[in-house]
Amino acid sequence: MNTPLLRGESSTSSMNIQLVEGESSTSSMNIQLVEGESSTSSQTQWSYDVFLSFRGEDTRNNFTGHLYTRLCQVGVNTFIDDEELRKGDVISTKLEKAIEDSRISIIVFSKSYASSSWCLDELVKILECKEQLKQTVLPIFYDVDPSHVRKQTGEFGKAFVTLKERSFTDERVEKWRAALTEAANLSGWDSQNVAGGHESKCIESIIKQVLQEVNQTPLDVASYPVGLDSRIEHIELLLQSGCEDEVRMVGIYGVGGIGKTTLAKAVFNRLFQQFDSSCFLSDIGSKVEELGLVKVQEKLLHQILKRMDFEVGSVAEGVNLIKARLGSKKVLIVLDDVDHKSQLESLARERSWFGSGSLIIITTRNKQLLSGLGANERYETKILNYNEAMQLFSWHALQTPFPPHDYVNLAQDIIEYSGGLPLALVTLGSRLQGRSIEEWRYEANKLRGAQERAIPHRDIQKILQTIGLIVILKVVFSLIMMFGVYFLFLKFFSFVSSSMPSMDFPQRQSQPSNWRFVRTHYN
Repeated sequence: MNTPLLRGESSTSSMNIQLVEGESSTSSMNIQLVEGESSTSSQTQWSYDVFLSFRGEDTRNNFTGHLYTRLCQVGVNTFIDDEELRKGDVISTKLEKAIEDSRISIIVFSKSYASSSWCLDELVKILECKEQLKQTVLPIFYDVDPSHVRKQTGEFGKAFVTLKERSFTDERVEKWRAALTEAANLSGWDSQNVAGGHESKCIESIIKQVLQEVNQTPLDVASYPVGLDSRIEHIELLLQSGCEDEVRMVGIYGVGGIGKTTLAKAVFNRLFQQFDSSCFLSDIGSKVEELGLVKVQEKLLHQILKRMDFEVGSVAEGVNLIKARLGSKKVLIVLDDVDHKSQLESLARERSWFGSGSLIIITTRNKQLLSGLGANERYETKILNYNEAMQLFSWHALQTPFPPHDYVNLAQDIIEYSGGLPLALVTLGSRLQGRSIEEWRYEANKLRGAQERAIPHRDIQKILQTIGLIVILKVVFSLIMMFGVYFLFLKFFSFVSSSMPSMDFPQRQSQPSNWRFVRTHYN
């Protein structure tokens, strides 16, 4: 359905309400990785998605109340003021702060809006934030002629006659007039001319626009995205193959801590605006273990459909809902850290579940889970090369791309210990930030195990658990298998037992299920 939107006009033109939405830019089916602002650039931190400005006696219990309810249902964090905040002739500090902290301001112009100095002061503040903070402003003309708002005629003209009698300064009144004219020239909605005057359809049109604005927030990726560009280029090549209308699935695999999630976030940030809706489900394996598959299915549906008012009763019901609700939508979905086949089968088993042009990205440590994908749909995340590892570690430890000369050898030792894994480099670098060279040397000795009683720092224990002890295991177990160096195994067992007491090792010779032989820089 094409939704008529109101395009603001100059004050000298006659009112023409029709502005039909054009085709969405997402109709271009060739997925292109578009260079935009870095996801790591500073983003304004909004406390609210939407601030509602309205005349309470006109619309609180009808249109604005219904709009507020619907915004909450789709998960939009909305500020709606309390009458207690409106005392005296000027808006409160709390209201001003709420306006400043909102990404979008929706102004509901109604017949007595201009009779309230609070509403007019809110409007002035909103337009200041539009100019200074680049906020989005969406006007709604509820049972009022937009030209009356623009020119301060009709009910709005009468309101200003009354305001003049209340001894407001000329300067303040002129600010109000200018604000009304400016706001009326913005694109918005005339309730009498949207969907034949049907209020519910007008509200749905507003919700659609708000969601488009809110969903333009990129994910936080990394403070120092070292090595990301080249890896994104590999994903770009995978996406450029195949038919433009098909549903694509891409699997990103590799050991824990190697940067799969970071890469998936970076790709998500470059693509999500090209889709009707998008969703990044993080840490699925842990979420399923904690909450169950049904809750994860619910979260997927809530984020894609922007509706919070339904529940999933069972996994089978969740599958049916995904197929029924998403089958006609062009969606971008990232399933992060999948660790079991049942998770894929419950969330994205078939391409036919999703609309034409959709893209499903899966990250996992287990390559076997991606066996159903073609060779050109799988990407193995590589460890960082030496230069990348040095840069990432140095940025986190020293806030420079390379360490000073007297730190180089120590940095090299630490980088070697990390195995080129970003998680280890970030954690170690952050731990050493602001430390003296003596402290660096001490930590490096601990990491090498040079001191008899050295026990890895707890952060390092977590890293080793996360990455499956890959650096040490690769060396030790390859020696055990090749040469039967039993005493080396005993020495290794003694070291790990003392430094990682939380890990239980099996009594038999079978390999623990969470230990995997993986590719490292020793290959």
